[in-house]
Amino acid sequence: MSGVWGWFGGGGAQKKKDSPKNAILGLRSQLEMLQKREKHLQAQMDEQDAIARKNINTNKNAAKAALRRKKGHEHSLEQTISQIGTLEQQINAIESANINRETLAAMERAGEAMKAIHGKLTPDKVDETMDKLREQNALSEEIVAAITSNHIGEPLDEDELEDELEALQQEQLDKKMLSSGSVPVSDAIHRMPAVGNQEIQSKPQAIEEDDEEAELRKLQAEMAM
Repeated sequence: MSGVWGWFGGGGAQKKKDSPKNAILGLRSQLEMLQKREKHLQAQMDEQDAIARKNINTNKNAAKAALRRKKGHEHSLEQTISQIGTLEQQINAIESANINRETLAAMERAGEAMKAIHGKLTPDKVDETMDKLREQNALSEEIVAAITSNHIGEPLDEDELEDELEALQQEQLDKKMLSSGSVPVSDAIHRMPAVGNQEIQSKPQAIEEDDEEAELRKLQAEMAM
């Protein structure tokens, strides 16, 4: 089945995707081998240095031979260290390149997602939608105003309400005057004689009545004593 996918390019795409990973794995394997070689060469150098120190006074030829072997190991060690540095740089470069590729791919997927989300959405379409919303809100306000401003039933007569209010006020005033013993103003007005229907009495008669009232009050006072 994998061969069929390879014919149509499916396998090639997968290999292309795994290529950086495989390269890094290969480089790390080689780096591990070189690091082991570095430790081995360092051990060989230490060993030959010890032989040279041991024979420096007793056997100069053996000491020289040990130093020559040490020099050879030292040269190999320098080459190995250089190779290790090169592999480490290559691994870092591939990892950085792979991160950049993955970052770019993620950004491309984000761009496609944004495009799918927006679809046919344009600034003009947004403005059109907002205009429709404003129109509907204005219509709603007009409907509310129309409902709250129109009262159900016949309009009330304001003059009639004023007359009824004055009647209630007069009734309250009359009750208050009766409870205090005073004559309401309206009753005093009604009890006054009409100018056109009764004759106006003369001043002497009014004075005479006042004198009688005075004598009557005096007599009441004396009886009370």
